Amino acid sequence: MNSANPTPTQTRLQSSALGGLRVIDFTHFIAGPMATMILADAGADVIKVEKPKGDDQRYFAPSEARLDGQGASFLWANRNKRSITLDLKTDAGRAIAQALVRDADVVVENFTSRVMTQYGLDFETLSRDNPRLIYCSVSAFGRSGEFADRAGFDTIMQAESGFMSLTGYADRDGVRTGPAVMDMACAMMASNAILIALAARHRTGLGQHVDVPLFDTGVLMTGFMTAQYLFSGKVPRRNGNVSNDAVPSGVFPTADHPLFITCTSTSLFRRLFIDVLKMPDVGNDPELQRIDGRLAQRERVIEILNRVFATDTRENWLKRLDAAKVPAGAVRTLPEALESREVQARGLVTQVPHPTAGSVPNVALPLHFSGTPVVPPVAAPMLGQHTDEVLREVLGYSEEKVRELRALGALGLT
Repeated sequence: MNSANPTPTQTRLQSSALGGLRVIDFTHFIAGPMATMILADAGADVIKVEKPKGDDQRYFAPSEARLDGQGASFLWANRNKRSITLDLKTDAGRAIAQALVRDADVVVENFTSRVMTQYGLDFETLSRDNPRLIYCSVSAFGRSGEFADRAGFDTIMQAESGFMSLTGYADRDGVRTGPAVMDMACAMMASNAILIALAARHRTGLGQHVDVPLFDTGVLMTGFMTAQYLFSGKVPRRNGNVSNDAVPSGVFPTADHPLFITCTSTSLFRRLFIDVLKMPDVGNDPELQRIDGRLAQRERVIEILNRVFATDTRENWLKRLDAAKVPAGAVRTLPEALESREVQARGLVTQVPHPTAGSVPNVALPLHFSGTPVVPPVAAPMLGQHTDEVLREVLGYSEEKVRELRALGALGLT
């Protein structure tokens, strides 16, 4: 960015960790947009290139009248970005996209390789003019190999990676998670990959192509259970809210509301039964001093806890558990969690101004820097909100040139 006469956008971003970094974002739905939002929160100038009708995520149900009929989910992964609309099916639209990339630092896309090649926006083409370009592809099954053209979404990855087989109860089929965990994990992998590639560029002076597949992320997300299976050949069992390798661990009813407790070591087990429950006979039981013994007597331990916890309220038990430093928490609904003292203390949910809604809710990232804090949140942009601004500021187009492009249909607006 030119710092001689900084624009309002430059001024807002210049003291941030990634101030001066420009990202051209061709992504849609969740994984790609969340990856670029992480960069935007850290101060990168993220220009979101949308088709004339916009990112399909804008229209996910339920629609909200205050958002002109669009869905709230778009807000969640697109703050701190600028939106421009381009019709990449037109020569002029493609020329604008290529011009934006020419001096950019990063491109992120999650189309198929065929689409980006068709538009002249593939890594090989773009890197010829910009050899320092970091080009990140968020793909379903990778950009190479026999599955490169196969489509896939979060839930498909939960199913095919084996992740779904590990979630739920043993007496029924595995279940998907409610939140899109594969998309979110892939987004975090992609943002990390981009930052790693930028660090490499700092040493080599050259960019590179980064491929972050959802499927690969899904296999990683099966966690240490994969290592255990590969080592032993024993297929992990679904146990609902009960842990395969910690006793006690799970949901327990109290006199009013349920709580969740986890004892991952013998010291925690002893603290629970001796200090909290005042049951030294159980806490000192020789057969329960090793995890294998507790696993073998899981049902006995659970029966004791169900009986004892039912004698008092959740709030009282949590106070005692916290005093003894035994990990435990309330089993909350989403509204209860968002209204909790913990959320309030961390300032995780705020309101930010919005062009049509007045203000909209915002959920912060868990990133805290002492020297380069994340930038103040700006709501996800309206469709094409910054088209004219970006064309004038980044490409130096005149008002007349912008009008000509609009008349040609390059901007997707008439």
